[in-house]
Amino acid sequence: MSILDTILEDVKTVAITGHIRPDGDCVGSCLAAYNYLTENHPEVEAVVYLEEPPVKFDYLMNFDRIVTDFSGDREYDLCICLDSGDVQRLGEGVKFLKTAKKSLCVDHHITNSRYAKENIVQDRASSTCEVLYGLFDENRISKAVAECIFTGIIHDTGVFKYDTTSPKTMEIAGKMMGKGIDFPKIIDDSFFRKSYIQNQILGRALLESITFHDGRCIFSAINKKDMDFYGVASEDMDGIIDQLRVTEGVECAIFMYETSWREYKVSLRSTTDLDVSRIAVYFGGGGHKKAAGCTMTGSVHDVVNNLSDQIVKQLK
Repeated sequence: MSILDTILEDVKTVAITGHIRPDGDCVGSCLAAYNYLTENHPEVEAVVYLEEPPVKFDYLMNFDRIVTDFSGDREYDLCICLDSGDVQRLGEGVKFLKTAKKSLCVDHHITNSRYAKENIVQDRASSTCEVLYGLFDENRISKAVAECIFTGIIHDTGVFKYDTTSPKTMEIAGKMMGKGIDFPKIIDDSFFRKSYIQNQILGRALLESITFHDGRCIFSAINKKDMDFYGVASEDMDGIIDQLRVTEGVECAIFMYETSWREYKVSLRSTTDLDVSRIAVYFGGGGHKKAAGCTMTGSVHDVVNNLSDQIVKQLK
C-alpha cells in the first residue's frame, strides 16, 4: 500500500489545489494526483481547483476537468495542497484547506511553512511531481499519470538543466518514459515551443535588459501597457528569465512584469552559490536557492534598487 493509499483511509471526498498562476509542476502534480485517485480509488470523489491554467498543458488527461470557479462553499474530507510553499500562494484555494477534515501538503520548496496537518516536503527534490511519485504505488501509475509527472519534472528542472536534477530525478523520468509517453512531444510542445507573440515579448525583454554590479547581475521588466499592446498574459512570459540567466558573466538574473499599477511579479535566478530564496523571502516570497520569486511594489527602479541592496550582501 502506498503512502497516499494510507492517507485516503476513511476519505470519500478530496479537494486538490495548487499555487496561483499555476506552472508545469503545479498543473502536472494536481492532475497526477487527480488521475491516480480516479483510476485507483473510484470510490473517492476528487476535484481539482486551480486558477486558469496555461492551455499548453491541455494534452494532460482531465485538463478540461480543472475547476477555476472557487465560489462554492463545499467542505471536503481531505484537501491536498501541491507545489505551494505557504497558504498565501494557494490564493482562493485556501478555503478548502481551512474547512477540510484532513489536509496534506506535498511540496519541494525550501521555504515551505508546513501549513497542513500532514506535510511531505522534500526540499532537495527537483519538483513536487518527484515528491508525489514517491507517494504512489509505482505499479499503479498509468501512462496518463506518467505524462503528468514527467511534465512537472521537466518544467521545474528546465528539462534536466538545473542543479536540483539528481540521479533520482533521472531515474523517475526514465520510469515515466517506460510507461510509453511521447516524451519528445511533451518537451517540445509544453516547454520549448513559443508563439510568434511570445517570441516578440522575449525579444523586447532581452533588447531592453540592463546589467549592473559589473555585469554580474541582469534585469528586465515588462509593464502592463506593453503586455496589453502585445496581447500577452503571465504564462507568455515563460522562458524569459531562463534566457536572461544564461547571459555570459551573469550570476543573478531578475525578470519582472507588472500585474497591476506599480505591482510586479518578480522572478529571480542564480547561477552561483548566491541564494535567491533568501532574497525572495525577505520581500515576502519564497522558492529555492537558485530559483525564487516574490511580488513587489513601486517603480521598476525602486524594485531593482531594493533587490540590489539584498543581492550585494551575498556577492563576493
